[in-house]
Amino acid sequence: MSNRTTITEFLLLGFSDTRELQILHFVIFLAAYLAALVGNLLVITVVTTDHHLHSPMYYFLVNLSILDLGSISVIVPKSMANSLLNTRTISYAGCVSQVFLFFLFCIADVAFLTIMAYDRYIAICKPLHYEIIMNRKACIQMAACAWAAGAFNSALHTGNTFSLPFCHSNIINQFFCEVPQLLKLSCSDTCHRELAALVFGVFLVLGCFVFIIVSYVQIFTAVWRIPSEQGRQKTFSTCIPHLIVVSLFLSTGGIAYTKPISDSPSLLDLLAAVLYSVVPPLMNPVIYSMRNKEIQASFRKLLQRF
Repeated sequence: MSNRTTITEFLLLGFSDTRELQILHFVIFLAAYLAALVGNLLVITVVTTDHHLHSPMYYFLVNLSILDLGSISVIVPKSMANSLLNTRTISYAGCVSQVFLFFLFCIADVAFLTIMAYDRYIAICKPLHYEIIMNRKACIQMAACAWAAGAFNSALHTGNTFSLPFCHSNIINQFFCEVPQLLKLSCSDTCHRELAALVFGVFLVLGCFVFIIVSYVQIFTAVWRIPSEQGRQKTFSTCIPHLIVVSLFLSTGGIAYTKPISDSPSLLDLLAAVLYSVVPPLMNPVIYSMRNKEIQASFRKLLQRF
């Protein structure tokens, strides 16, 4: 393969060459995908059908659930199909689509988590100004900016990655088209462009993380000033789920993108990718449902209608 124009497909890493283990992988991923699908759709349905939940915090939560559905749907079904059909192929166009959509959903996810931290900061530290600051127009603008930031960064990474010539191989040592793995296949010296874009993305995520931490330092400072213990617990109950989701998403993603990439197929690389691509969309609706009494009450009302 002399350049990228000769590549019409890539070969993804399979979880196993044993047929029984391939079926086991299919069943496990199917269970995880269905659980994520049902969980996030329930959150979207509960919030949209209950007018008591039509507030900025739950508006952003719906967007987060849509992003989680998108990110897991981009990767998991293809991996399941490959295991079921005993194949490893993904088309060039399919790989481009995976990279673009996955980056879009992940970057927008980080943006919405940052916006939700800002929302909690305003609600707790500046409650008298909350309705003025977090009005409908502002919420729509912030959501639009989050989606636009995801699309811009995604286009940047996708364009930089697939403008490189691939001549070393077409074998990707991952179960989906992961950018660091794709960069290893390039024989061009210009891959520093995408490395620079990756560094920019890391700093962007770190900036969001610092903003979230600063927001929560001020939130917890304000919460400890509340004289009533019941009031403190109620306030904490709206913050803890978001903080857990942020920690889960950024820690798993950080592990995957900061660890050294091995030159050969690695179980550690595979597990790290599963942690940041499958676990957060699966766990986010569970975390919000278990820690949020308003969502639990609305869910019970929804069940009573049937």
